[in-house]
Amino acid sequence: MSNGAAAAVSSPRRRAPLPLVLAAGLVAAAAAVPIAYLVVRALSADEAGRALVSLDLTVELVVNTALLAVGVVAAALVVGVPLAWLVVRTDLPGRRLWGLAASLPLVIPSFVAALALLGALAPRGLLQQLLEPLGVEELPEVTGYWGALLALTLSTYPYVFLLAAAGLRGIDPSAEEAARSLGSGRAAVFFRVTLPALRPSLAAASLLVSLYVLSDFGAVSLMGYDTLTTGIYTRYEALLALDAAAILALVLVALAVVIVLLATRFGARGTIYRSTPGAGRQAEVVPLGRWRWPALAFCTSVLGLFLVLPLGVLVWWSVQADPITGRAGIAWDAALNSALAAGVSAAVGALVVLPAALLAWRYPSRIARFLERLTLSPSALPGIAVALALVFFGARVGGVVYQSLGLLIFAYVLRFMPYSLASTRASLDAVSPRLEEAARGLGRKPLGATVSVVLPLARTGILAGAALVFLSAVKELPATLLLRPIGFDTLATRIWEGTALGAYAQVAPSALLLVAIAAPLVYLLSWRNAWELGAAD
Repeated sequence: MSNGAAAAVSSPRRRAPLPLVLAAGLVAAAAAVPIAYLVVRALSADEAGRALVSLDLTVELVVNTALLAVGVVAAALVVGVPLAWLVVRTDLPGRRLWGLAASLPLVIPSFVAALALLGALAPRGLLQQLLEPLGVEELPEVTGYWGALLALTLSTYPYVFLLAAAGLRGIDPSAEEAARSLGSGRAAVFFRVTLPALRPSLAAASLLVSLYVLSDFGAVSLMGYDTLTTGIYTRYEALLALDAAAILALVLVALAVVIVLLATRFGARGTIYRSTPGAGRQAEVVPLGRWRWPALAFCTSVLGLFLVLPLGVLVWWSVQADPITGRAGIAWDAALNSALAAGVSAAVGALVVLPAALLAWRYPSRIARFLERLTLSPSALPGIAVALALVFFGARVGGVVYQSLGLLIFAYVLRFMPYSLASTRASLDAVSPRLEEAARGLGRKPLGATVSVVLPLARTGILAGAALVFLSAVKELPATLLLRPIGFDTLATRIWEGTALGAYAQVAPSALLLVAIAAPLVYLLSWRNAWELGAAD
C-alpha cells in the first residue's frame, strides 16, 4: 500500500461536504443519461421500428462484431506483448527509441489507418504500382474482415504495448529468479511466471482494445465490414429509423457490458504481488545474443507496417498533386474547429471529474464509490451509442440544444471523462491527506486547502487526463457525424467526407495534420516510459 493510500485509510472518517456530494452526484447523473435514454427509446419502439431489426440481422451483426473484437485483441496481444518484452526486458539496441516509436501509432485514427492501408495495399494501390514492372498486375483485396482487423490492430496494439511494458516493470523479479533457480529455462519462466503475472495488465489492455473495436465506425465502413456500429448509423442516417437504431445501440451496449465483465473476471485471477524486500529492484536484463537480429527484424517489421507505411502513404499523396483536380490542401478551418471542440472538452472534462475524484479520495464511502463508478460507466458505452442517446435528447428538448456545439462538447465530455477521472484519481492517491489537514491546521478553509495544496500536487494526473480527453475527442468520428452543428466540420469529418467520395489524395494533408496534432500528446504521455528505459540502459 502506498503512503498516500495508507494515510487515507488511517485518517479520521469525516462527513463529506454536501456541495461536494451534490456536484459529484450531478456529474454521475449526467453519465447515466445515455443508457437511460436508449432504454426508454428501445422499450417504446413501435412495430415498424422493431421490424427493421430482425433477429437474424441482429445475430449476424453481433457475431461479426464479436469476431472482429476477438481477432483484433488476439492480434494486438501477439504484436504488443513480445514488443514490450523486447523493449523492457532485453538489451535490444536503441530500446528507448523503440519504446517511443511503438507508442506513436496511437496518433493514427482507425479511419485514417484504413484509408492509408487501402491506398497502399488495395489492388490498384501504391504497392501494386511498385510491383507492376515485375509483372504483378493485381493484389488480393484488403477489404472485409481482414482489412478491418489490420487497420484496427494498427490503432490499438499500442494499448497492449504500453500496459504490458508497465506490467513488466512492476513484476517482482524474485518470483522469476526463484523459478530459474529451480532449473526452469527462460521460455518456461516467461510462460509459467511472467505471463500469469501480466494477467491484470493484459486484461486491462484487452478491455481497451475490445471497447475500441466495438465503438469503431470509420475503419469498418471503409473496409466494407458490417458491424453493430454500421448497422446503427445506416438506420439513423439512411433510413431515419430511430427506434431501430436505438435497439441496436442497446444491443451494442449490452455486448460492451459483457466484455467488461469478462475482462474484470479474467484480470482478477492469478495476480502475483510484489514482495516487500525486493519491491524496488529491477529485473535482470536478458542478453539477446544471436537473437538480436531477429528481434530487430521483428521491431522493424511491426513499426514499418503500422507506422511508416500509413504515414508514408499520406505523405506520398500529399506531395502528388492531381494535374486535373489539383490538391485540396489542409482544411485549416476544420483544424481550428477540431482544436476548439477538443480543447474545450478537455478543460471541461478535467474540471467536472474533480468532485467525484476528491469525494472518493478524501471521503471514502459506499456513496462515494457508487458515484465514482457511475461516472466511469461511459467508458463501456461506444461513442455512437452516446451520440444516438444525445440525438434523442436534443431532438426532444429542441431549441438551441439540438445540433449545437454545446451538445457536441457535452458528448465528448460524457464519452471521455472516464479517462480524466481515472488519471486524476490515480494522481490523488499519491497525495497524503495529512498535507491537506496541515494546511487546514494553519487556517486554510477546506476549499482553500484543496485548491492550494491538493490540486497542485495532483496536477500531473489532471493534465494527463485532460490530454487523454483532447486526444480522444480530436479523433472522434461517429459522435461528431451525428451531433455536429450544420456547417461545423472537424478534421475527422472532413477526412471522412473526402474518403466517402474517393478523394484520398485531397484529404491526405488534413489527415497528416490530424496526426501532427495528436503526436505531441502521445509523446508527452509516453515520455516517462521512454525515460525509464533510457535510465536503465
